[in-house]
Amino acid sequence: MVIDRITHRTIETNGIRLHVAEQGEGPLVLLCHGFPESWYSWRHQLAALAAAGFRAVAPDMRGYGQSDRPNAIDQYTLFHLVGDMAGLVEALGADRAAIAGHDWGAPVAWHAALFRPDLFRAVIGLSVPYWRRPRAPPTTVMPRRDDALFYQLYFQTPGVAEAELERDPRETIAKLLREVFRRPGEGGRDVGMVTRDGGFLGKAPAPTALPAWLTEADLDFYAGEFKRTGFRGGLNWYRNIDRNWELLAPYAGAKVTVPALYIVGDHDLVVAFKNMDKVIANLKQYVPQLRGTVILPGCGHWTQQERAAEVNSAMIDFLSAL
Repeated sequence: MVIDRITHRTIETNGIRLHVAEQGEGPLVLLCHGFPESWYSWRHQLAALAAAGFRAVAPDMRGYGQSDRPNAIDQYTLFHLVGDMAGLVEALGADRAAIAGHDWGAPVAWHAALFRPDLFRAVIGLSVPYWRRPRAPPTTVMPRRDDALFYQLYFQTPGVAEAELERDPRETIAKLLREVFRRPGEGGRDVGMVTRDGGFLGKAPAPTALPAWLTEADLDFYAGEFKRTGFRGGLNWYRNIDRNWELLAPYAGAKVTVPALYIVGDHDLVVAFKNMDKVIANLKQYVPQLRGTVILPGCGHWTQQERAAEVNSAMIDFLSAL
């Protein structure tokens, strides 16, 4: 591998094949993307981490891109996803790794550190903080009304969200990256809610202008991947929310004990979820080695793409101090 460019290969791990993008030499850092993304979401971090003396590896997570996409819903639990990352460390010939995750990749990273602190020496969560297992299955407490329901409930029935999101993958990605995951105005009643007659994307037209951090080429890459693969793999992660709750019973109240960093934008939809302000403020209670919480003003959900330089700096400072 040479340090000045990204290389790609397919690795067998945990019974499936994962496509990975990698760059650099040194201590291993795994980069886990979320929904609906790909390894490409970490394109800015791969180069920066390599230049700082790390070996950065960003897989297409299970169900995405050029990685395998099992059809069965029950193949997408957190134990499968963490198992993929644990197997990837071994397949890459490393003894230990730091792990970072954004969006759905953040729970994978947090739980990798929770399950295997011997293997994952540090964790960085972007957008989604670690929080303890709730007392009831998550879907039973998600908001729903006669006219709307929480978007994760909308994702539960196979085929419904697929039909909407796959109708025009480029428009879907444009809306998601531009609008859907930004924090709404004050009021909070409709945070994360999907109207029953409007679908996840709503009825608004696709944005005519892209944000400064996203190019037409970036949008083309994402759209091309989802046109080829569809959205079922990523949606299946959501369809295991209650199954994860059941499986995580032995870890109720458990703490993440490795050094940790949390990064979030103050315009991220996630911070507007009910009680999330308390979760973030009290994060150190369940992550006792939390080294810092970085809140990026004016930044939306797509943290490492919207604020690449600041995220790179925070990650490298944290990793270099381990």
